[in-house]
Amino acid sequence: MTKAELVEEVSRAVTATRKDAETVVETIFDCIVKALQGDDKVEIRGFGSFRTRKRRGRLGRNPKTGAKVQVPPKRIPFFKPSKELKELLNAGSAAKASGAD
Repeated sequence: MTKAELVEEVSRAVTATRKDAETVVETIFDCIVKALQGDDKVEIRGFGSFRTRKRRGRLGRNPKTGAKVQVPPKRIPFFKPSKELKELLNAGSAAKASGAD
C-alpha cells in the first residue's frame, strides 16, 4: 500500500475529503518522526511500536572501488509489531494454508 492509497482509504473510512484525509495521514507521520527524532518511543496498542536503535560505526568497503571506508555510527528506525498484529497475520496465513489442502 502506498501513501496515496492510505490517504484514499482514510478518506473513504471517515467520509472526509481527500485533502482532509491527507492532512490526517501527514500529521500522524510527522508526529511519529518528531517523537523518534527526540529519542522517544511511539507505541500504538494492538499495532506495534516504533523506536530508534543505535548502530555502531564500522569499517566498510566502497562496492565500486573496493576502497575501505569508515561508516559513522548512526541511529536507525526500528518497528516491533505487537503480539495482536502477529496473531492476526498468522491467523490469515493459517487459514490460507488449511484451505490449500
